[in-house]
Amino acid sequence: MSTREFAAAAVDSETGWSPGKSLVAKITSGQNYNITPQLVSAIAAGLDMPREVVAAAAHLQTIGYTATELTTGAPATLIRTLGVEGPAGPKSSAVAERWDAEA
Repeated sequence: MSTREFAAAAVDSETGWSPGKSLVAKITSGQNYNITPQLVSAIAAGLDMPREVVAAAAHLQTIGYTATELTTGAPATLIRTLGVEGPAGPKSSAVAERWDAEA
């Protein structure tokens, strides 16, 4: 799916707001952008995923989670969706090391 196609599919059902293709390109390329409730809702619609799971992904990306927060609800669903429970990749290893240091 192109950034233009995703932007067209990603529409916040409450406000009708949709990110432009340039914002979608920023997100996919890892550039800085502001996370807003409308953006979370629009991305959830574009991905056809529950809003709370997309919100959990945004939370994880921006401020992280504690280990106990990842046991239930949307955060745990997100981790299962990402497949982080399986063999650890570099990013998940870094998160696990941070949690070990905090414990």
